[in-house]
Amino acid sequence: MGSGELIVLDPVTRKPSATGVPAEQAADLASYPADQAVTDVPDRDLTQAELEELAASIAQQPELWQHHVAFDGEERVYASLHRDAHVDIWLLCWTPENDTGWHDHDISSGAVAVVAGELVENNLTLAEGARETRVGAGRVFSFGPDHIHRLNGAVHGSVSVHAYSPPLWRMGQYAVNDAGVLRRVSLSYADELRPID
Repeated sequence: MGSGELIVLDPVTRKPSATGVPAEQAADLASYPADQAVTDVPDRDLTQAELEELAASIAQQPELWQHHVAFDGEERVYASLHRDAHVDIWLLCWTPENDTGWHDHDISSGAVAVVAGELVENNLTLAEGARETRVGAGRVFSFGPDHIHRLNGAVHGSVSVHAYSPPLWRMGQYAVNDAGVLRRVSLSYADELRPID
């Protein structure tokens, strides 16, 4: 490789990533233990690899979340499964109409484990516009706090488990104004993410 060439490392494997798009390196849920409890996590903020393992484990324990599963075409259905000083775990239920819009997770790293259906993740590139990645049931991926993406359900009935560390407090929502300039709006973690004008 020539000098000055940017090498993007996968945050979990620490090996060079071909695209820098975490969802394109989604792993099989079954490759992670299925018995981790939130009481087993360290009393500190988790790494991306630890978040991915936690989300995968919780996703494989439907008795912890299946009673929250519901769908609404107007508003995304979501439920907090756990929150403490270091980690935040959510269940999200998706339809194709449930679009988060472009957003980041401020200072939090995250992991997404798809347990039913399929999610569509879009990453914005300057060269290609939006790059779409489909993540099907049984897959998990993680990302750092610098990750900007947009999610929606590819099919009705999609369900995912999300883990964040440190816990979500603020998120950034992105939109292009009338002058064509990208802007960021800061939101509370309690606000539902939707596309903004």
